[in-house]
Amino acid sequence: MGCHTCSIACKNIWTDRHGTEYMWWNNVETKPGTGYPTLWEDQGKYRGGWEKRGKSVRLRLHNRGEGLANIFYNPSLPSLDDYYEPWSYRYGDLTSAPSGDDQPVARPVSMITGREMTIEAGPNWDDDLGGSGIYAAGDINLAALTTEERQQLFLLERLVFFHLPRICNHCLNPGCVAACPTGAIYKRGEDGIVLVSQEKCRAWRMCVSGCPYKKVYFNWKTGKSEKCILCYPRQETCQSPACFHSCVGRIRYLGTLLYDADGIERCASLPDHELVEAQRELILDPGDPRVCQKAREDGVHEAIIEAAKKSPVYNFVKEWGLALPLHPEARTLPMLFYVPPLLPVAATMEDGKYDLGGLPFDDQVTGRLPIRYFAALFAAGNDQPVRAAYRKLHAVRLHRRRETVGDIPEELVQQALEEAGSTSQEAEAIYRMTSLATFAERHVVPPFLREMAIEATTDPFERKESTGAGFIRPPKRGW
Repeated sequence: MGCHTCSIACKNIWTDRHGTEYMWWNNVETKPGTGYPTLWEDQGKYRGGWEKRGKSVRLRLHNRGEGLANIFYNPSLPSLDDYYEPWSYRYGDLTSAPSGDDQPVARPVSMITGREMTIEAGPNWDDDLGGSGIYAAGDINLAALTTEERQQLFLLERLVFFHLPRICNHCLNPGCVAACPTGAIYKRGEDGIVLVSQEKCRAWRMCVSGCPYKKVYFNWKTGKSEKCILCYPRQETCQSPACFHSCVGRIRYLGTLLYDADGIERCASLPDHELVEAQRELILDPGDPRVCQKAREDGVHEAIIEAAKKSPVYNFVKEWGLALPLHPEARTLPMLFYVPPLLPVAATMEDGKYDLGGLPFDDQVTGRLPIRYFAALFAAGNDQPVRAAYRKLHAVRLHRRRETVGDIPEELVQQALEEAGSTSQEAEAIYRMTSLATFAERHVVPPFLREMAIEATTDPFERKESTGAGFIRPPKRGW
């Protein structure tokens, strides 16, 4: 939809402070387009994520020696111009302007310097302009497309826009954590959320370059790095993150995934075309008694295991094979997954009439944006996982059309289901989860059991008399 309700919800809660004006922990981009910050997908420029070297992987940004040599100067760091200079308006001009023949105008002023400025970019500067020759031409995902495919994409994009919502992926193998010289960024063991310690951060900003998704930001006021925290204070009270909760289109699903941490290095070291399936294999079946037993032995609480069994994310990623990771070639093993969009059918005009290609919805390939474009986004260039997802989505559409309208032969529906490796029962389950699921079914927030995680290293009752129950630091008077 591109309504940006998620972005505004996040902005109002977390980044409305001085020094965070340009930060958008959640943003929605129009694709094809250059995104935010500009050309964030161009790792030749920003050097984010990991790269395969022999049988292992190493940071694309630097090794330890290079990191030390560049610690005071990071050549791969995005500048403010790659984002935008945040601005407000001098609204007083509207009421204090002297009388005259012209309507007074509120001049834009920089929120950093306070001076008048000319607006040249914004957090969503290319919104709904994916089909233009200005922004779409700079999308690096177009490199693998032929001239004919680009023409197909641009013709379709004049009619419909493909929106890509993005937050921190809270990766299994995060490049930001590996790039940080001070160890200020860490991945919480109890829930997998990646956070930045504001006490340890020393503003080297290697994390900004090390993240291939450019979802770590530098607060120029405090001199600390900040990023999406997946609204863990909300989740600790059994509320879903603000961007998930506020989504008008109900397209965001939250759930727990159990995975084999011992397989992360092997998975990240595989060739590009194997990354998607390898990451799916890394995710374990919570319905398998052996997995549950091993999880209990490793200290996973029974409530977490039960939440994993109800996870809608597991269904989309593992069971149905519909959801794909964003740019898996960065080898960070992102834990935010996307179901490719079923855009309207690409019709042609002949003799004053629209030709839909015969059957309703056409087929899963010719009626969509170019498959190779989505392969570049979601499958490291391997179009097989994308085609498999579209075959199943197409079969679900035909199945529901048969159920509701009845103008599609049963033989055609069964053929589509067989080609997709699906059944009518699975198609019905996918339809219900994507269209009829309740809030509780879409957002299965696990109990965070934060008190147990704290007790592993610190006794929260050790200084109960001086700090109060549950607190580990005494309060300080004033600011």
